[in-house]
Amino acid sequence: MLPVLDEEIVRIRIAKRIALDLEDGSVVNLGIGIPTLVSDYVPEGRSVVTQTENGVVGAGPKPEKDDWRFIGAGGRCLSLLPGSSIVASDMSFGLIRGGHLDATVLGALEVDEKGNLANWWIPGKLVPGMGGAMDLVTGAKTVYVATTHCDKKGKSKLVKTCTLPLTGAEVTDVIVTEFCVVRKLDGVMTLCEIAPEVTVEELVAHTDMTLKIANTVLPMEGCK
Repeated sequence: MLPVLDEEIVRIRIAKRIALDLEDGSVVNLGIGIPTLVSDYVPEGRSVVTQTENGVVGAGPKPEKDDWRFIGAGGRCLSLLPGSSIVASDMSFGLIRGGHLDATVLGALEVDEKGNLANWWIPGKLVPGMGGAMDLVTGAKTVYVATTHCDKKGKSKLVKTCTLPLTGAEVTDVIVTEFCVVRKLDGVMTLCEIAPEVTVEELVAHTDMTLKIANTVLPMEGCK
């Protein structure tokens, strides 16, 4: 078994690592759950324009005091940075579908060796549909998957082949879990960084997805 970390540490570690990856001046959409936290950890001095599916461009981190007039797509309160805009749904999806997002950060139920992503349908649960996720994975230039390495039953969420209905086919560029950073390099899922609690051998043994190992696997940034 992989180590069990405190849930809050897991969420912060994943969000912080993705925030470190975002380029200055990039326009980024943050999905529901762990991805929402990314805006809290953008490094000081780096400008990232956060777009929310429900129509905020230039969203900031969670405010000290909740103001329910301003929320993201997942219902979490957000702040408005200088120069931000609140736009209608058609404009918001125009940005997404028009290819104007540099990146999107989404959660996952499964992500596989080809970069296929399944993140909208939970077996046995009634859901209205995948929402804007299918637009995001096709419209954004880079797709980050922010997910715990295993589900609540200890089963790897990084799999050989997705078994759930896909959100998008071969769309995933980067996977960040609490234990590693995996990048799709030359079409192959490659282990590039690893957290201090595990070894490469332990991680590979508890990951269903076949991973190529980078020539140099670096320590995972943002870990304490």
